[in-house]
Amino acid sequence: MKKEKTKELIEKGEGTLKEFKQFISKGNIVDMAIGVIIGSAFGKIVTSLVNDILMPIFGVIIGGLNFSNLKIQVKDATIQYGMFLQNVLDFLIVSFCIFLFIKIVGKFSKKETKTEEKKEDQQIILLQEIRDLLKENKKIKSKKSN
Repeated sequence: MKKEKTKELIEKGEGTLKEFKQFISKGNIVDMAIGVIIGSAFGKIVTSLVNDILMPIFGVIIGGLNFSNLKIQVKDATIQYGMFLQNVLDFLIVSFCIFLFIKIVGKFSKKETKTEEKKEDQQIILLQEIRDLLKENKKIKSKKSN
């Protein structure tokens, strides 16, 4: 009984290892690495946008208040809720930008799909016309031979 379970575990492990090899060989790991690098650079841009442009504007609107300096002192502990607010704003802006990017990419892929569907529909129509012509040709030949 234990040998069967051990054998099953080994087979599952080998299957997982094969999947991992396929994953690496397909180039997905390179795509993922590129995504992480671009995401990191994009994050820096958004952080700069928030820190250098948006937060000063919000500070002026709310009377010169600087969010990054907001904090509460509780005995020996310092709670910097201003930094938290700034990070939440960073997150919301990054999420919104990614949302917009995905929507734009989605629109382009829908256009490509529609174009491909039109081509497939045209091919189907042509094949149906060819089929019909072949049927007619076959009928004509059978009438001539009678």
